[in-house]
Amino acid sequence: MSHSNVDEAVTTEAVDVATLVAENASLRDRLLRALADADNTRRRAERAAEEARKYAIADFARELLAVADNLQRTIAAASRSPETVEDQALIEGVRATERLLEHTFSRFGIQKIDALGKPFDQTLHEAMMEVDDPSQPPGTVVRVVEDGYTIHDRLLRPARVLVAKRSPNAASFSQMDGAAAEFDSR
Repeated sequence: MSHSNVDEAVTTEAVDVATLVAENASLRDRLLRALADADNTRRRAERAAEEARKYAIADFARELLAVADNLQRTIAAASRSPETVEDQALIEGVRATERLLEHTFSRFGIQKIDALGKPFDQTLHEAMMEVDDPSQPPGTVVRVVEDGYTIHDRLLRPARVLVAKRSPNAASFSQMDGAAAEFDSR
């Protein structure tokens, strides 16, 4: 073999080796990306399956809330004037049924929203009306019309509430305070 043929063969081999190394790096990169993509897809599918398992009963639970509401109304109405021992026994039976339903709710991650006396939170409460209540700070829930519930960390039904509003006098005082502060800053 002549010297130029040897140089040509070496150059060709170097180009072939460089091409093979580049192809190998490219294939390795594509393989790693495909593995990462498959792993991400697996994690997304696991999260979706977990959410489906966790929240699948939400529609069923929403329907059962009407049962809980009716049990509470029955207890409230019957407790006003229990006439006989039989009436009292019936009320206690309804209370036992309500406790059983609450226990079942709790086992499936359904919790009643504790709204009374708490600041109004539009993510958990639905304000039905604002009422004057000087004993409570403005924006405080003063009455629960209908209990709200969450399932795990999601809202199942908002609590329907009455909220204390700012009295007209308090609003005018705060406006006067703001005007006075503006006057003082001049």
